[in-house]
Amino acid sequence: MPFDTVAGRLENDELKRGMERRMGIPKELLEILVCPICKTPVKLTPDNSGLKCETCRRVYPVRDDIPVMLPEEAKIEEAK
Repeated sequence: MPFDTVAGRLENDELKRGMERRMGIPKELLEILVCPICKTPVKLTPDNSGLKCETCRRVYPVRDDIPVMLPEEAKIEEAK
């Protein structure tokens, strides 16, 4: 395998990892997080400031890219 191909692949991998870090919570973690109350998977809010449970409407805050999955820290959104 030529050096420039290996170097290009390594550079591309580094770019991907850097983008994942800037995006906050790793995708793998988002895929396994659930609401501690009702066990429904949570989804990132549009502004990336919280994780919302669609079942019980709790929004758990994200602080410094760390999900705070404590029921007492969650806010309950009003029904729309």
